Amino acid sequence: MSVRALVVAPNWIGDAVMAQPLLALLRQREPGLRIDALCPPHVAPVFRAMPEVAEVIEAANVHGKLQLAARWRLARALRVHGYQRAYVLPNSAKSALVPWFARIPERIGHRGEARHLLLSRLHDARAAARPPMVEHYAQLAFDPREPLPGKVPDPRLLRRPEREHAVRSKFGFEHGAPLIVLCPGAEFGPAKRWPARHFASLVNLLAGEWPEADLVLLGSAGERALATEIAALSGQPVRNLCGDTTLDEAIAIIAQASGVVSNDSGLMHVAAAFARPQVAIFGSSDPRHTPPRSPRARVEWLHLACSPCFQRVCPLGHTDCLNKIAPATVFASLQQAMRFETTGGRPVR
Repeated sequence: MSVRALVVAPNWIGDAVMAQPLLALLRQREPGLRIDALCPPHVAPVFRAMPEVAEVIEAANVHGKLQLAARWRLARALRVHGYQRAYVLPNSAKSALVPWFARIPERIGHRGEARHLLLSRLHDARAAARPPMVEHYAQLAFDPREPLPGKVPDPRLLRRPEREHAVRSKFGFEHGAPLIVLCPGAEFGPAKRWPARHFASLVNLLAGEWPEADLVLLGSAGERALATEIAALSGQPVRNLCGDTTLDEAIAIIAQASGVVSNDSGLMHVAAAFARPQVAIFGSSDPRHTPPRSPRARVEWLHLACSPCFQRVCPLGHTDCLNKIAPATVFASLQQAMRFETTGGRPVR
């Protein structure tokens, strides 16, 4: 009988994408392993796009709440699946409760938040304060004392042509026309968001270079006002789909994009996992920690003395790390990415 494993998913879209190489390594090391994913609903579509996942189990836990009774009920329901192993990817103690309540014998994760009693195999990530997240998750496929064997594969999601065609029809994209997607949001805060005026200038440059293209602003409902501002400033007939798509539909749009420009966000990682030509704009965060892992991705990061600060709002009040990245620079970078250059992005030191 094959071993059945449960992966407790991260709470962020980008982290969910960056966890995929862990699943690929687990299946590579143990081809008969069945992997199910326990996900909050807002990241479940990402795991459904992973070929290694047999079943996605949605659990709508409230962020920041213990919800002990709900976790206990969920764990009891999971016992019937007979999981022998669990990989707990979030660092919180409460994320390790369900596998413990479910009596899963092997419970594997990083040391995290005071949960050494809840896990049976602990990995200690304290040696590197901010390791690359792909490698951070991938380490869980190996013994804590075992080094990673060479290069960890890049995240990859599975394309679904029928779904992509349905999305094109639903939103009325021109058949055969280039589709260029702009993702202006970043939930973390304004220190990760390239200015609206810069996105608007970029829209004008794109419309001049590719007048036949469908230009689309993509993101959550909370980013609709930002996208509306960008569209108004540009004066171009750019499509504002922020809040009009499900995540599953947004994934299908990005999967077929001719080019993508985004901040450091979950949708940036989705574009990289489909190896779409893209430009990723970094401000307060660090592309050495959470880069778009794709040979067709280019990174724009000024590497100022004050960056990365990892703050939601610029502590110095100027946000130069983003304001000083010129739209013409991003446009030229996207042109190069869309010419199928595979430089792996601008070198980051």
